[in-house]
Amino acid sequence: MHMTKSALITGITGQDGSYLAEFLLDKGYTVHGLVRRCSSFSTGRIDHLYQDPHRKPNLLLHYGDLTDGQALTNLVLELQPDEIYNLGAQSHVRVSYDQPVYTLQTVGVGALNVLEAARLLNKQKQVKVYQASSSEMYGDVLEIPQRETTPFNPQSPYACAKVYAFHQTVNYRRGYNLFAANGILFNHESERRGETFVTRKITRAAGRIKMGLQKKLYLGNLDAKRDWGYARDYVDAMWRILQQDEPDDFVIATGKTQSVRDFLALVFGYLELNWEDYVEIDPRYFRPAEVDLLLGDCGKAKEKLGWTATTDLNQLAKIMVDHDLDLAQREAHAQSFLANPRG
Repeated sequence: MHMTKSALITGITGQDGSYLAEFLLDKGYTVHGLVRRCSSFSTGRIDHLYQDPHRKPNLLLHYGDLTDGQALTNLVLELQPDEIYNLGAQSHVRVSYDQPVYTLQTVGVGALNVLEAARLLNKQKQVKVYQASSSEMYGDVLEIPQRETTPFNPQSPYACAKVYAFHQTVNYRRGYNLFAANGILFNHESERRGETFVTRKITRAAGRIKMGLQKKLYLGNLDAKRDWGYARDYVDAMWRILQQDEPDDFVIATGKTQSVRDFLALVFGYLELNWEDYVEIDPRYFRPAEVDLLLGDCGKAKEKLGWTATTDLNQLAKIMVDHDLDLAQREAHAQSFLANPRG
């Protein structure tokens, strides 16, 4: 008899967590998600999964917090998942300068808590752990492009915490014989990206400007270059990493780099607007230490995982703009209705 696989996803209500939950449910998994208790619901990105009669029975949410190691261990030992995907984090680089200790607790110690829970479960049955590592670990880059062997040179509290989590993952693999693997993901965006992240901030503002709801967009460093992919493509890579015979670390990227300015031109051009008419530079959005150029070499992932990015930045910009223009149109419609309800 074929047993259904089960997975636990931390950060299930985030961008990546919601796409991964969808992906695993469609593969027939039972999916458990870790959700922080909050006075307002934070499940907007996964609500559609509950409205789907085929997916809903296999999706179960549990209250918990990455910084509470004992409760996390209790949950992992109770659920006995086959796979754990640690995607939960304080994931905003700029915010990590304002909250460095909290960032280390969620990103660094949180990852250690996941590994420790998995180590204890591993005494009873094999469990596989995926750690969400980040291209931000390369920081002020020491080689171009960046690959699995490129030394880390972190430039933010967030990046330092991710380096800590990366090395703990490798250490648990070597020291405890745990199937623990790192996916070093370069920037990946989508229509579900949080609105304070630069790509979504741009597409959201562009849609509102097009509909006359907003006049200006304030941004920081337009010269920062990133390797931008589509989050929906990248969760497939996460899953593939845990299907290997041996745990290993993989760079997941498109292999192309473009600047914030390039992305602005794509987005506004798609809406037949000139971005220079609307964008102003605000020094508040500069990072204390900037990461200038990230470009990933995903040759190893292509060879060993059979994975390559399928969505380029032009397509990604279109997906995000279409979504956010629709949001802006609905917002404009609601405003005109409120202004003239009898109209």
